[in-house]
Amino acid sequence: MTELADGASREEWIEEFEVAARRTLETRFRYAFIHTYKPVLDDASYRAFDSLKAYREWCESNLPAWLGYGHV
Repeated sequence: MTELADGASREEWIEEFEVAARRTLETRFRYAFIHTYKPVLDDASYRAFDSLKAYREWCESNLPAWLGYGHV
């Protein structure tokens, strides 16, 4: 029996995979996407900018650095 990094055996991993594969497509999609709240970005339904420069300036001054939209 082969041990995986998390301590589970290969057979346990295959069994879990087979159970997941039997789920309906709707259920698989529900579990596949995890919504993560992004401060400021998720607070408005849309934003429009006159130029890419205006968009970049808005990102630089309004978004937290950890979102990765700032100037590098």
